[in-house]
Amino acid sequence: MTTSTRIVLASRPTGAPTAENFRTETADLPEVGDGQVLLKVLYLSLDPYMRGRMSDAESYAEPVAVDGVMCGGTVAEVVESRSDALPVGSVVLSYSGWQTHEVVDASSVRRLDPDRAPISTAVGVLGMPGFTAYAGMTVIGQPKEGETVVVAAASGPVGSAVGQFAKIKGARAVGIAGGPEKCAYLIDELGFDAAVDHRADDFREQLAAATPDGIDVYFENVGGAVARAVLPRLNLYARVPVCGLIAQYNDTQAPEGPDRLPGFFTRVLTKSLTVRGFIQSEFVGEHYKNFQREVSEWIADGRFRYREDVVEGLENAPDAFFGLLEGRNFGKLVVKVADRD
Repeated sequence: MTTSTRIVLASRPTGAPTAENFRTETADLPEVGDGQVLLKVLYLSLDPYMRGRMSDAESYAEPVAVDGVMCGGTVAEVVESRSDALPVGSVVLSYSGWQTHEVVDASSVRRLDPDRAPISTAVGVLGMPGFTAYAGMTVIGQPKEGETVVVAAASGPVGSAVGQFAKIKGARAVGIAGGPEKCAYLIDELGFDAAVDHRADDFREQLAAATPDGIDVYFENVGGAVARAVLPRLNLYARVPVCGLIAQYNDTQAPEGPDRLPGFFTRVLTKSLTVRGFIQSEFVGEHYKNFQREVSEWIADGRFRYREDVVEGLENAPDAFFGLLEGRNFGKLVVKVADRD
């Protein structure tokens, strides 16, 4: 009988998650049935949305159950198969979560081509984060040549893709990131036109200098103080794809200070803004094939670059996740769980 080491949600966090909210355990797996495969997880993706799944507050997706395996996209290898479609040795994209092995129906996973790109990219630049950026920009942002695109959390997997998509479309790309190293990476390696350090005392002044003609597209990943600084600089008819609000995920109460909602809606009205929240899955049917084709080509010809932050060992997933919520990661955060056979 095969066993799986897994990390489960031991309790729901109040505020920032801690080690006490997780528990590591070993579980026996069922035998592989007809049409099923046994997966060995190779890479686990860590993403900000997981913080929301730890809560039972109303959301777009069901929360992880207490004592349930933490959710997450994974790249896995088929190590036992009773499916003609997926022989042993196949590499697949699955949703196995924070565990080492899982038995699943073969129809529930997507086979990957390891010769096309490094397999870890299936949960990064060629996976959900990359598609989030592509869909948000293609459908909502729609950057035009000469416009200014600003993206928060710009050195992360979504933000770095947003800026590069903007450049490919002929727009100016301005990234907001935390610290000089990340800002330098945006300009020197990814080709952004400007980078602004949100931790700097003169952040607002930096943002104004980087966007002398205002902002036409603001791709929202952060919220909080960054969003408050961006709002006054939005141009007439600016578009705001809202993908995430990581600055607020650990909040337990409304922020102190005046109610800023009336001012926000006044700006939406007077500037004729388009503010559209979205979940990438709603665009898969219409746009995913084009995303895969175009981004693969851009990576191959050098127009598109990416960076991964790889953590070794499933046991280190909780601490890496805490760092993600604090902005410690640099690039797409993945956990290497195992090597291929």
